[in-house]
Amino acid sequence: MSNAVVANLAYEEIKPKIGARILCSKEELLGAVYAEVLRELLEYRGVLVFPEVHFTDEEQIAFTRTLGNFAAERSSAGGVYKVTLDKSQTASAEYLKAAFYWLFDGYVNDVPIRASLLSCKVAAPTGGNTEFANTYAAYQALPNDRKALIANLKAVHSLAASQLYVEPQPTAEQFATWKKVGRNTLPLVWTHLSGRKSLAVGCSIANVLDMDPMDGLELIHWLRDWATQEEFRYSHQWKVGDAVMWDNTGTLHRAMPYPLNCGRMMHRTGLPPVGLTLTGLNLRPLWVDTTLSPVE
Repeated sequence: MSNAVVANLAYEEIKPKIGARILCSKEELLGAVYAEVLRELLEYRGVLVFPEVHFTDEEQIAFTRTLGNFAAERSSAGGVYKVTLDKSQTASAEYLKAAFYWLFDGYVNDVPIRASLLSCKVAAPTGGNTEFANTYAAYQALPNDRKALIANLKAVHSLAASQLYVEPQPTAEQFATWKKVGRNTLPLVWTHLSGRKSLAVGCSIANVLDMDPMDGLELIHWLRDWATQEEFRYSHQWKVGDAVMWDNTGTLHRAMPYPLNCGRMMHRTGLPPVGLTLTGLNLRPLWVDTTLSPVE
């Protein structure tokens, strides 16, 4: 690991191709002293870790506002979304089980959310790490023939596809409920205003357009395995008070297994989408409604 100072912000690189541990005080974060450089660092490192910063909900919202526009999710209480499998705390808890599989948030929106910030309120007694994979770095390292193959391909994303990982044999009624949430078509390769490109793969993909269904799924699984290999991946072991922000348009994430009834609790805020040029898509700044969408 290496240390660096950018615009007086001290941080520690976690791995060569992903992650930065931010080494400044909560007061500096809330005062927006480093807001501009944090936004830039987020894209280039993919994941920012704020160790044991112990944000209150109000402070987490305030910090999120320093980095861009904030919009409370409709399913949230007090401006934060409770990420837990406890149904008494989160109505959509059952859908969150899809977060045990690689995904990105907001795939049913025209443009997925820009970034998510998760803070740990109750850690799992065992397991429960959150893993991240840098899909900017993964795209850059792709063989040229694979880049050419996927350059213009698009995939259909849906809640139903992600829930089939959790329940492979749903009833017809279950499937119809999932289907009502909708579907969305997104490019496999996203071009950002910075000129950088990232992969958009994950458990939400139902099929790849203009490909034989089996060939398309084979390609998606290959791309997922490529993007999540060790050199592009970081696994965060949570401590109460930790906060982690990730670039949702350039990373995948998943929760690692933990006891389902342990009360693990994370609070989430996020930033609306900016900085993507997705050809043929509506770029209005939608905010994800996570009432039925899986998030980690």
